[in-house]
Amino acid sequence: MKTRKSIWLAMFLLVAVLLVFGASRTGGPKTQQDRIDSITSVLACPTCSGESVFVSRAAAADSIRAEVARQVAAGLRSDEQIMSYIEQRFGGQVLLVPRATGVDSLVWALPVAALVFSMFLLVSAFVKWRGNKPTSPTSQDEQIVARALNERI
Repeated sequence: MKTRKSIWLAMFLLVAVLLVFGASRTGGPKTQQDRIDSITSVLACPTCSGESVFVSRAAAADSIRAEVARQVAAGLRSDEQIMSYIEQRFGGQVLLVPRATGVDSLVWALPVAALVFSMFLLVSAFVKWRGNKPTSPTSQDEQIVARALNERI
C-alpha cells in the first residue's frame, strides 16, 4: 500500500512540475509579423461574436491590428504589455485566452487538479472494492443459517 501512495505522489509531483514548466515558458515568435499574428490571435474582436482580431475583418479589428503593429514596430513593449494596453483600452472581454498568471492561472490549473484528484479517488475506490473479498463463513454464521432453515420448515 505504501508503494502505491509513493507512485501517486510521484505522479502528482510530475504533473505539478509540468504545469509550472508549461506556464513559465517564454519562447515566442521571432519576426515582427509573427509577434503581431500571435498577439492578434488571442485578442477578441470587440464587435464580432467569437472571432479573434487576427481573423476578423471588422473596422474595430483593423484598428486593433494597426495598433498592435505600431507598438510591435516601435519595439518599446513586450507582447504582454501590448495585450495589457489593448485590454485596458477595450475592457477585459478582449482576451480570448485567459492569462497564465495570477488568479487567471486557476482556469488552467483547477481542471487538471480536479482530473488528477478524481482519478486518485476512482483508483482508491477500485482498490478498496477489490480488497473486500468475501470471507468463508464462520461456525456462528453456519448456526444462524441452520436455525433460520429449521424455523422455516
